[in-house]
Amino acid sequence: MTESRVVVVTGGGTGIGAATARQLRAAGHRVVVSGRRPEPLHRVAEETGALAHPADAGDPAEVAGLVDAAMEAYGRIDGLVLNAGVGRSGAVGDLSDEDWEAVLRTNLTGPFLLLRAALPHLLEARGSVVAVASVAALRNGVANAAYATSKAALLQLCRSLAVDYGKAGLRANTVCPSWVRTEMADRRMTRFAEEAGLGDGGADAAYEEATRLVPAGRPGEPEEVAEAITWLLSPAASFVNGATLTVDGGVTAVDPGTSAFDFSIAPRA
Repeated sequence: MTESRVVVVTGGGTGIGAATARQLRAAGHRVVVSGRRPEPLHRVAEETGALAHPADAGDPAEVAGLVDAAMEAYGRIDGLVLNAGVGRSGAVGDLSDEDWEAVLRTNLTGPFLLLRAALPHLLEARGSVVAVASVAALRNGVANAAYATSKAALLQLCRSLAVDYGKAGLRANTVCPSWVRTEMADRRMTRFAEEAGLGDGGADAAYEEATRLVPAGRPGEPEEVAEAITWLLSPAASFVNGATLTVDGGVTAVDPGTSAFDFSIAPRA
């Protein structure tokens, strides 16, 4: 974004959201960071000068309050980064009603509510939306039914925006990261290390195991995804609309059926 703009970032207290807020603020843009936990939001705000506004992404009243706060502080909204997300492991037969609802409420209903509330302001600004989905929107894994479904639906929600409002100047795109070293991913990796008996290596050993098929040979960093988000928000991506950008180290380019022929990634003894 070449001129100063106002961007609301959900899930802005940690990980990809916090990294995006830092990059946008460093470029001179005004940023509102939102999430359910006030403490990390206020840390980001103190560090960057962003405006912290705690809100539950799945609560219509709190989402309306977030939009009102951004408008009261800055008088406009030019962009949204839909980054708030949760995960619950489980196959279809194992998921409880509560787990299913919790994932869909945050990962899909939350973005819908914020988009609907902010839409008049986005249209007035001819703004831009970037949703943070996952490679799980494109490829599925074991016991990942709720999360993968929510992220695939989020991708189509953004495409709907591009189709319905593109002629009015609104752009909506999606990034699909693979494993990125965030607070949520670290917790998942720590559990994986314990369950898989990876010794004292902890999350580091789990990341190494989980990224063995990734051509980049490592997990991503939040700043790398934030770079892609910042570009998609900017006029440099002015003809990019309804797109899905994988930020995954190349993992979705891999045919897992050929991995047995690559002895460098053969199963460890």
